Amino acid sequence: QVQLVESGGGSVQAGGSLRLSCAASGMIFSINAMGWYRQAPGKQRELVATITSAESTNYADSVKGRFTISRDNAKNTVYLQMNSLKPEDTAVYYCNAEIQRRWFENHREVWGQGTLVTVSS
Repeated sequence: QVQLVESGGGSVQAGGSLRLSCAASGMIFSINAMGWYRQAPGKQRELVATITSAESTNYADSVKGRFTISRDNAKNTVYLQMNSLKPEDTAVYYCNAEIQRRWFENHREVWGQGTLVTVSS
């Protein structure tokens, strides 16, 4: 079994900061891309940021310059530093990773359970 466990969500006022963490655990041989997605009430899940195993990053236009994604491969963990938060950033944030459990298996997409971020004006 492989699981992703997010932490770091919470409530903050507009302009504030939060740091999300997501740790992968279980049977892991390698991890390709990792990323963060979010889903606001009544909206579809959307990409926030991704980072490859070579640490190439990609961001949604709405978070560029405010959010920073990073990873610690030794800890199988991905982070999302969120600064200058806005009320429209309010959503459940989900961690995602492409994980290979054993050397002979393909990478599979795994999702975390989500962590709520609430930004008040």
